Parts: sequence; structure tokens; C-alpha cells
Amino acid sequence: MDTRLTAEQDEIRRTLRELLRRRCGHEELRSAVDSPAGHDPLLWSALAGRLGLVGLALPERYGGVGCSMTELALACEETGRALAPSPLLATSVLTAPLILALGTRDQRADLLPRLAAGHLTAALAVPGPALATALALTGPNTGYRAGGGRAGGVQARRTADGWTLYGQADQVLDGHSARLLLVAAHTGGFARSRTCLFLVAEDAVGLTRTRQTALDATRPQGRVQLRHTPAELLGEDDTDVRPALAALGDPVATVLAAEAVGAADRALERTVEYVGQREQFGRPIGSFQAVKHRLADVYVGVQAARSAAYYAAWATTRGDGVGALALAQALEALRAAAAEGIQLHGGIGFTWEHDAHLYFKRAAGDALLFGPAHRLRDRAAEAAGLFARDEVAV
Repeated sequence: MDTRLTAEQDEIRRTLRELLRRRCGHEELRSAVDSPAGHDPLLWSALAGRLGLVGLALPERYGGVGCSMTELALACEETGRALAPSPLLATSVLTAPLILALGTRDQRADLLPRLAAGHLTAALAVPGPALATALALTGPNTGYRAGGGRAGGVQARRTADGWTLYGQADQVLDGHSARLLLVAAHTGGFARSRTCLFLVAEDAVGLTRTRQTALDATRPQGRVQLRHTPAELLGEDDTDVRPALAALGDPVATVLAAEAVGAADRALERTVEYVGQREQFGRPIGSFQAVKHRLADVYVGVQAARSAAYYAAWATTRGDGVGALALAQALEALRAAAAEGIQLHGGIGFTWEHDAHLYFKRAAGDALLFGPAHRLRDRAAEAAGLFARDEVAV
């Protein structure tokens, strides 16, 4: 593995960091998360149109840039540093790869160029206990079903005019604002019926979407309700979506790990700046040995998490799935960096007006949606066959 970045990769990081520094400061961030959509449309246009970030990992034949997961992870490290609220994760990381993998030729030709250009935003609506289950991040998804049969989830029914959906999905990332929904639904009326993915337009009849109050305001979530809503089947009738969802889990975890590393690095950077300015007993608190030791521990954790995230991005392009392990390490590094930042900022670190709590909420929110860390590691150990059935590590 060559850890040196290419000139192109360096340029992606430099350009994106400069843009986010100008367009995603404290005031801009607060204004964006308080808006109905939960993100700044102008920033999204810049990311998509000027930088081509949305189509970075999509093939050139569909209007993308044709880069690898490494470039996308490096870019998301910068968006993580800024905690930039945008539909990037939902559109480019969760939804577009599924359309690319499962869609028909006409569906790919119609949707992917618009997604790559940023003209169309998308969200993956997966009913059930957790998105991590469907992506096989915290357990095998061989038994995954889109809800609980008649008792819940989303049901799909074939009619003379096509498919209609009925049901509800909660905690859908950008589900309240996305122009296209990719909904997992049962194709029968019982719990073990086959799960398929369906395309639902933003203006479909019977579709109701409501923004939810989320722990992490920089990752807006919505509740999606469907009442006999017309939908289009993604792919063919015999398409099995579970292998595609499982294959998507590792790239998603890799991108999330890179985001968490960027956020942890920025949280540490802000804390170091502050302890160099705040004085106690006539000297900066950063000069006290106890403070130095605590921040040194955080620094080691962040650098180890960065190495793991970079390796996961490199390994993903070669078919080695280590993204979940990198995500577990990155979430722990971010949580530690954010917690130390809150405490070492003193009284101001606990206030709503300061941004320190946003980094802690990013770590906690991602752990709720895609983890937690111990379950990510448990699944990785199970997949690697480290422990026999019923064997307990001591």
C-alpha cells in the first residue's frame, strides 16, 4: 500500500477545504441546519456543479468522474471536518451505488447522470430496526426483511397499473427533502416475503414526508409515509437486493470512517487552539502537563483512526472489507476528541452557541445509525471466523 497522496487527491482535498472554509462557517452551518431542508442548496450546487463531488465515484459514462473509493473518502474527510450538512451521504454513498448495481439500463441512463450533476437528490428508505442491519454492518442480512410483514414496514402490491406501496419508514437520512426515494418493501403480505427496492418520486400520490428531530442536526432525517403510493421497481422482478445491500455496507462504513476522522481532527485542532489562549494562574492551560497528556492521547487516537480509514479506502477498491473496523475506530476517536474538547473548553463548551457539542452528537448519531463500535467489531470478528459458535473471548 502506497500511503502517499497523488497530486489529484491533494487538489481534491485542498479545493474542498477552501470551499468549505468559506461556505460552511459557524453562522452558515447554523443557518443551514435550521432551514426546512436541513442543508444549504447553494453549497450543494457548488459541491455538485463546481467540484463534481456528487459523481466522484460514478462511472464517466453516466456523467461521473470515475474516481475510486479512496478519492471519495478523502473528500468526505473534508466534509466531516466542517460537519457540512448536505445530501451527499444519502445521494452519492447510499442510493446511487444501488441504482448502479441493480437498475435496468434505462433506469441507470435516466437517473445516474442527474444524480451525478446534483440536479436530483435521493434517499434510501429502509424500514426495520436499523439501517446497519440491512447493510450487514452489525450482523448478516440474510434474514433481513423490510419491516415486520403486516405489522409494520412497507408493503408492495402489484396492480394492473404497476406497483403501489403502503407503510412507513422512520429515520431516513434526508428523507424529508430528497427528490427521489429508494424504498425497501415487501412484495407479499407476510413477514418472510421477498424484499425489493422501489423508486418513488417526490410528488407521488399518497407520499407524506416529515422532518424528524434528530440527535445530530447536521444529519437531517425524515419520516416517510406511503399510502397506496405508485412506485417503480428497481431492476427486474427476480432481483435479489440483499447481496447488493450487504456489498454496499463496506463502502458506506469506509466513507463514514473518513468523515469521522475529519471531524475528530477538527475537534482536536479547535481544542488545541483554545487551550493555547485560555489562561489559568497566569499561564495558558495548554502548558499544563495534564492537559498535554490528554490531548496527546486524543492525537494518537485520531492518527490511528486516520490510518485505519485510509487503509479501508484502499482495501475497498481491492475487495477487502475492513470498513466496519475502520468505522468503529473512527467513531471512538471522534467521541474521545469531542468529549475532551467539551471539557477543556470549560463552561463555554457546554453551551448551545458553541460548536463543540455538534462533534459529540455526530459521533453519537452515527453510532446509533450505523453501529455501535462494539457491534461493528463483533460482526467483523464473526465474518472473519475468529470465534467458533458460542465461544466467548476472554
